[in-house]
Amino acid sequence: MTSSLPKALVCDDDEAIRHMLSAVLEKEGLQVVVAHDGLEGVERFRREGADVVLMDIRMPKMTGLEAMKAIIEADRSASVILMTAFAEIATAVQAIKDGAFDYVLKPFDLDEIRVLVRRALDIRAMRADIASLRRELSERWGAEGILTDNPQMIALRQTIAKVARSQATVLIQGESGTGKELVAAALHYGSPRAGGPFVKVNCAAIPETLLESEFFGYEKGAFTGAAARRRGRFEMAEHGTLFLDEIGEITPALQVKLLRALQEREFERVGGSTPVRVDVRVVAATNRDLEAMVRAGTFRQDLYFRLAVVGLRTIPLRERPEDVPLLALHFLDRFAATDGVDVRGFDPAALRCLAAHDWPGNVRELANAVERAVVMSTSNQIMPEDLPETVRCRDGATELDEIPREAVDAEGGDRPLREVVGAFEADVIRHALARNQGNRARTAARLGISRRALLYKLQEYGIT
Repeated sequence: MTSSLPKALVCDDDEAIRHMLSAVLEKEGLQVVVAHDGLEGVERFRREGADVVLMDIRMPKMTGLEAMKAIIEADRSASVILMTAFAEIATAVQAIKDGAFDYVLKPFDLDEIRVLVRRALDIRAMRADIASLRRELSERWGAEGILTDNPQMIALRQTIAKVARSQATVLIQGESGTGKELVAAALHYGSPRAGGPFVKVNCAAIPETLLESEFFGYEKGAFTGAAARRRGRFEMAEHGTLFLDEIGEITPALQVKLLRALQEREFERVGGSTPVRVDVRVVAATNRDLEAMVRAGTFRQDLYFRLAVVGLRTIPLRERPEDVPLLALHFLDRFAATDGVDVRGFDPAALRCLAAHDWPGNVRELANAVERAVVMSTSNQIMPEDLPETVRCRDGATELDEIPREAVDAEGGDRPLREVVGAFEADVIRHALARNQGNRARTAARLGISRRALLYKLQEYGIT
């Protein structure tokens, strides 16, 4: 059975030191393995691993420095503490630059050893927690975290995963509420920059006079109230991703400075003259038609081309009705958990109301509607009356209510029941198709059947 205790490797050619350190570290709750020289130490590390390594610099067969380099090559996260004589301090300092965790002087203080080992273990655990958090963020916010059953959205999700691996600047266009920020997050957390910051700027929410200093920061004394130097969002996003939302709102003057920052990867702070270089990937988004703005002369063409190295377009919710129940259940779980409410699903009539709505506010409107329904619910299911008035079905109307009464009555007479039902069903489907401009996915959702079932019915009744 594998031990759950942290493991220390003690590597020294002095048996007394090996024995003493083993006794001290075992009392600290560590599992200890020993090696008599550098060569054996490397072999044991490769074979068994270790959370922390205590290594003498001077040893036969292989020096501690050579052994340290081999260990770090085997595991870049290895924590190696070197043990050295006073005369070798310069060598030990250089070793830290080469990847050693720290060094301790012989004869050493056992309390100092305890502190160094504990610090190395704490930092190793913290790095493991950070790596785990990054994986969770990638799973939650990466492309696979975008919930959809829609073929177009699935294709977009695949494109996001592919583009995320590049360093290309990306422009996301789409209606308000369609998840542009979610796409930007997926690009970041699915990229090699996922370990860096994801910095967001809503260009429409910041006063025009403050946008430049928000982007690039300012120097002390640049203007009244600038009491100290302040970093801008570009600097905050170093080695990460800068998300510029509503990019169509920036002024022509700022467009020029942004273009230079994208081209040269450098800028000056407000009130400064020294160029600041940055390593930042820029993702921009807008709900405006930038191409039309370029033609109108309100947005620079060269900046547009620089932003749209890769262009992505989000899909309105009305064009993917099969996602409405999927997203509604997702939001229901989230808001029910947040509010501590025992609501487990939707009444079928409420789902029909959701399916019948056009969602001009897209996914954001759906989330708000579900949150409101959770707050207003009085049972363990969301009922139509729990939904906002704008989403509720008109007087409980369904596709059946839209069929003229005389058309229903005319189907009677002496015809067999199966024929009457079939003819009526065909009329319902034809009417629903017309009402939904021929959109089969939306028609199926409003009729409460699967798209495959609708296609079967269309074939059965010869409806084109």
